[in-house]
Amino acid sequence: MLDNPVLISVIILTVLSLLRVHVIFALLIAAIVAGLVAGLPLSETMTIFIDGMGAQSGTALSYILLGIFAAMIAHSGIPGVLINRLLAIKKPSKYIFIFGLALTACLSGTLIPVHIAFIPILVPPLLYFFNKLKIDRRALASALTFGLKMPYMCIPVAYGLIFQGIIATEMTKNGMAINQTSVPVAMIIPAIGMWVGLFIAIFITYRKPRNYAQTNEDIEFLKEAKDEQPRRNFELRDGITIFAVIVALAIQLTFSSLVLGALSGIIVMFVGRIVTIKEGEDVVQGGVKLMGVIAFIMLIASGYATILKETNAISELVNAVNGVTGDSKLITAILLLFIGLLVTMGIGTSFGTVPILAVVFVPLCISIGFSPLATAAIIGTAGALGDAGSPASDSTLGPTSGLNADGQHDHIWDTCVPTFIHYNIPLFIFGIIAAMVL
Repeated sequence: MLDNPVLISVIILTVLSLLRVHVIFALLIAAIVAGLVAGLPLSETMTIFIDGMGAQSGTALSYILLGIFAAMIAHSGIPGVLINRLLAIKKPSKYIFIFGLALTACLSGTLIPVHIAFIPILVPPLLYFFNKLKIDRRALASALTFGLKMPYMCIPVAYGLIFQGIIATEMTKNGMAINQTSVPVAMIIPAIGMWVGLFIAIFITYRKPRNYAQTNEDIEFLKEAKDEQPRRNFELRDGITIFAVIVALAIQLTFSSLVLGALSGIIVMFVGRIVTIKEGEDVVQGGVKLMGVIAFIMLIASGYATILKETNAISELVNAVNGVTGDSKLITAILLLFIGLLVTMGIGTSFGTVPILAVVFVPLCISIGFSPLATAAIIGTAGALGDAGSPASDSTLGPTSGLNADGQHDHIWDTCVPTFIHYNIPLFIFGIIAAMVL
């Protein structure tokens, strides 16, 4: 088991990330190591890697379009109005801002389908204010990651509908039928673990003030946000923008497509002249800049995931688990969740992890005697584990894109490590509880 390609490559990915090697290079090196350890020639490893990048092309395109849509929403002026309202609070509490970001992140994956694209628009203008209140940005990163993860685990709307649908489909395909409406029930207990992690991060670990320098970037972001949108009443353009968001959500839910949802929202913004054709080029370039790097990292992570699948190393891990657990449900649940943590840490996407895990998890769960609800909890939690804390996850890349606008927030030590500790540990514990009681 110690020579397993997945185990070795994920350890290398983690070490390189902690040493501040950029996530793109860390993923490339980890993928090459996984292939070589599995006995694949270097040329074949790279061919598999490049071919595998195409598996996430739809996700990458959706992120680019969501970035453009978010840039158009910013151009409409609504974010500036919100920022001015926040800055007008006479005696602000840091907890209002922390929980406000968590709520906004929750909405970005449910009612307002822009996902992480809102972060580099909304957060940078507020950094000056966060610095003034001496809010530890690790608490803000924890709040944002919570809002990006918790809803899709147990709320059957938008991203949650997709995630839970994948779990139900893959379980049924591999021999254990379950209704999609049962999956949110199975994920309630693991979701409680997310809440526990959030409160520990905010009220215990990162409650003390932390000093940040007021940089020129922070001051400029704040000045631009205030200058662009003076106080004004509700206007027709605001109504059109809200309508565009509603259309994007409706199309996304109807066709289960982020690409079509974002594209429909963009079309409404152009037709409604929130963004004119003349302004379009600059706004589109701004949107691509917002999400381009993240989209490319997701492509590379997809190539890495393909390498792991081609090595059959995940099946080897599960077989090794089957050989030592016997009939113990507790030990089986612990080891399966550990495997899920390893795989998702490397791949960086819970959505992409579930189909990989279900193939080998479902037959094992059937043989051990887990119920469909318990199996759904194991697979769903195993997929979600590692999404927080992975250097290649959108749940960590998104928060860093906003909080590091002035260069004072490290992706690994200020986002990945805090979210790994505060969410993966509670998820692991509550996932085991769900597996044992359901």
